[in-house]
Amino acid sequence: MQRVDRHPLFFAVDPGHGRVVNRGVHAFPLEPLAADFPYVRALIVVRCTRTVKRTAITTDEVRYYLSSAEPTAHTPGQWLALIQGHWAGAEIRNHWRRDAVWGEDRSRTRNPTALANLALVRSTLLALLPEHFPDRSLPQIKEQLHSRPAACHNLLRKK
Repeated sequence: MQRVDRHPLFFAVDPGHGRVVNRGVHAFPLEPLAADFPYVRALIVVRCTRTVKRTAITTDEVRYYLSSAEPTAHTPGQWLALIQGHWAGAEIRNHWRRDAVWGEDRSRTRNPTALANLALVRSTLLALLPEHFPDRSLPQIKEQLHSRPAACHNLLRKK
């Protein structure tokens, strides 16, 4: 990896949720062939140190992200905001809905095949239901269909 001019040392401190999180962000140039990703241009490294306020236990973690943007396209603060925004959006658009509507976190299934099949059905329903019931929320749709398995089956067969 070649050395390039980087932004000055960057750290973001987040003192919320009963812990203090320090994040350092660095962006490095990366050749697509070196990473075996055709459009990659940057490797973003985020180093986190978390300290739980109550116990003073500290953990360190390093995460790596690939981007098709040049490393100098954003400041370290902007890179961090993009990464956090992506994961926050994924949590709201996907994981939270899967748990709130389908109760995914309450599942006690440990069979990998069953888990994969349930995830496919849930994902399919999250995509199909708003198309067929655009004027209702997912909880309203679930309430309407929960005792009508034939109607649910017909929705899955239509696509």
